[in-house]
Amino acid sequence: MIEKKIVGEKAVEFVKDGMTVGLGTGSTVYYTIIKLGQLMKEGLTIKGVPTSVETEKLAIECGIPLANIKEIDQIDVAIDGADEVDSQLNLMKGGGGALLREKIIARAAKKFIVVADPAKIVNHLGAFPLPIEVVPFGVEMTNEQIRLLGAETKIRYSNGNPYQSDNGNYIIDAKFPNILNPVTLEQKLNMIPGVVENGLFNQMANAVITLNAEKSVVIKNRS
Repeated sequence: MIEKKIVGEKAVEFVKDGMTVGLGTGSTVYYTIIKLGQLMKEGLTIKGVPTSVETEKLAIECGIPLANIKEIDQIDVAIDGADEVDSQLNLMKGGGGALLREKIIARAAKKFIVVADPAKIVNHLGAFPLPIEVVPFGVEMTNEQIRLLGAETKIRYSNGNPYQSDNGNYIIDAKFPNILNPVTLEQKLNMIPGVVENGLFNQMANAVITLNAEKSVVIKNRS
């Protein structure tokens, strides 16, 4: 937990007074949001755009005012976690089920900052099952089409029922072998009817904040 706290709090250095900030979802960016709430009590002024109902609740608890996404022109910076980060700073996200809203907000941001503890840094994506958001109608057919791409798949369940995202969709967790070409895989997945979005965030992160072997903060910038 201490590693998550260190990198999560480091990300607040990218936030300046008056910004509109995309607030991610997960156990690492949790510490970013808590820290932003503390800084607001000390005079920082920002507006937050949450990526999930869970994050919305946390932001309100921390006293962070929320912007209506229908009324904002741009997001200055988005901060979020990742399930995996490869050597090219491509990401796998969506373990928490918020991948669609996370991707919408990350794409809309001028700068996308990722916080990741060292365990999330990998040579190639794929050790973690890839979350894919799909519409409930015909989910079995959609699942089979994903399997034909070479994945072992499972429809995600919660409390005995198919897990539903904040958007009312289902999540299929797809275990691919080493994902050597995530850009191509992302395109193939999004061409399958029934797929809403997938958890590959390719060439989107401007910087990844993590720790090195000595537990010092490292910021990896995308070239």
